[in-house]
Formats: sequence, structure tokens, C-alpha cells
Amino acid sequence: MAGNTFGQAFRITTFGESHGRAIGLILDGCPAGLPIDEEYIQAELQRRRPGQSSIVTQRKEADRMEILSGVFDGKATGTPIAMVIFNADARSRDYGHIADKFRPSHADFTYHAKYGLRDYRGGGRSSARETAARVAAGAIAKLLLRQSGIDIRAFVSQVGHLSLEAPYASLDLSMVESNPVRCPDPAMAKEMESLIREVRKAGDTIGGVVSCVISGCPPGLGDPVFDKLHANLGRAMLSINACKGFEYGSGFEGVKMRGSQHNDHFYMDGDKVRTDTNHSGGIQGGISNGMDIYFRLAFKPVATIVAPQESVNEAGESVVVEGKGRHDPCVVPRAVPIVEAMAALVLADHLLLQRLVKL
Repeated sequence: MAGNTFGQAFRITTFGESHGRAIGLILDGCPAGLPIDEEYIQAELQRRRPGQSSIVTQRKEADRMEILSGVFDGKATGTPIAMVIFNADARSRDYGHIADKFRPSHADFTYHAKYGLRDYRGGGRSSARETAARVAAGAIAKLLLRQSGIDIRAFVSQVGHLSLEAPYASLDLSMVESNPVRCPDPAMAKEMESLIREVRKAGDTIGGVVSCVISGCPPGLGDPVFDKLHANLGRAMLSINACKGFEYGSGFEGVKMRGSQHNDHFYMDGDKVRTDTNHSGGIQGGISNGMDIYFRLAFKPVATIVAPQESVNEAGESVVVEGKGRHDPCVVPRAVPIVEAMAALVLADHLLLQRLVKL
């Protein structure tokens, strides 16, 4: 299976399945001497782990991370860092009923078509359980970015029809972790939580939007043509399970504007070049310009629902599939730390490629 490695200078390879013995990763390219805060890495994993609130899947995983190599006396040695998280609460019996059936909108059929076999237990390699490894690696990337003053904040800005209309600059992003939905507006967070509970009670699922802001990014990150910063961010975000759309800066709303309205005019702020607006989303020509980088991601409703659905099995026979097991009624609250992690991996990679790292 190809496609398990991400990045160039700061490169990760993840491994493991939802119901296998463990999941984990190899991180290569972390600069020697970087302080590795294991408590911080664990705290980031706690933000993503299942069972953290009543509006997410109730699979009970502590997600305790073990570092196997590449760290000595609390610092990266410059050699590959290996990390592993052992699975503790896999219930493979919950998936026996779909051993030969293709669940609608899951990866069951496509994996079978590509490989001729599949791990039906929780989706195997296609499960979002794999993203725990990304969050662990992303935490180290965040520690690296912190040395350069780069901060990444993601938050839930929409669940179903409920949407935050205020610009991100007017929101108090320190409130993101104050509620289980991870929406920085307390009133809207309550409405979103009620909607998720209502959908869950009905045996259904619902989608949403995660917004992300990267501040403190220096100008000059990104490369022309195929390795544009926004292109690599888009690739990273669209690799996240259930992500169906990526837009940065003005995004699709920008088509309603004219060039005279959309252009970001430059001015000097002391010795720094700034823009009076930021429709570009902090990236121009595929290269960061020093302004905030901001983008939005659309996540589909979770494909597993309780209601019976028509499908086919591996023999091509018509069957009925019913959802069992433990699943999120809405993925966006737990997607927030995953989005941050993938953004951090992209920025760390470009920072190292640009040789701007200062330890």
C-alpha cells in the first residue's frame, strides 16, 4: 500500500489499523536538540481521543503514546522518532455483520476493488483512528513552530445549518476548549450541541465546518508551481477522513467581488510589509506573505447511521446494512486537533525546507 508518508524535510509515515494491535508513526527530519514535551503531546492526543464527551463516539481509548526512539534526555536526537499507541477498546464483534457487505459511502467497496480484500473491523486502515498518529506527530511539529512564533488555532464554525457569521478576528479563540463542540462562541456552541444530540437521538449524523487560523507565519514559505503553500495545505486537509472541501482566504465568496475590491493593498508597519485586507488568506503566488493564513474545511455527515440502508455484498447480491458499534454523530469537534496537526506538519516541513528554524 502506497500513500502512507507525508512531507519532505519533516516527514511522517503512519501505520496500524482501527482494530489492530496498535497505531503509530515514524517521524524523520526533526531537528536535533528540539525539546520534546511528552505531556504536551499527550494533551494534544486527549483533544482527539474518543469518549471525551457525550456527543462523540463512546469507544474508550486512553490513547497513551509511547516514544520508542529518537528522543534522549527530553530532546530530539535528530534520528527517526518512533511513537506507538496501543489499542485497548476495539470491539471487532460489532463488525461481523458487515464482513462481506459494502457500507454506503464507506471505503469498503473501493478498498475491496483495489486490494481484493479488506479489514472490515472498523474500517481497518481507512478508519479515522489512524489520525491519532498524525496528532502525535503534529504536536512535535507545533513544538518546532513555537520556536519561530507560529501559532495554529482551529475551531468549529458550523454544524449543519448553524453557522458563525462573525470574522475570526472578532472571536475569542481561547474559548475553543471551553465546550465539547469546540466552538468559540458559547451561545452558538450550546445550539450546536443541542443539534448534535437531536441528530444522534434520531440515529442519524450531521456534517459541519472547521475553520483554522495560522498566525505569526513569516513571509517566504512555500514554493512556486507544484509545491505552493496553499496547495500543500489543501492536500493535507483533504487527506483527513470525511473532509469534502477546502478553501482559503476569500475562497468561493471571492467570486462575488471585483478585482478592485479583492486586491489586498500593501503598506509599511514599521519595518514589516502588511496588507490592509487579507482576502489572499496570507498566501500570494503560493508563498506566505506574513499575514494570517486562514482556511475552512467542510466535513460530511458520518457515513455510519443506525437506519437500514440498501447495498450489495462481495458476491454482488442485494443486502441491507444496519449501523452498529460506536460512532461519532458529528466529526467536527474531534477534527479540530487533527486539522491543527496537519497544518503544523505542512508549516514545519516548509520551515525546514526554507531553513528558517531557530532552536
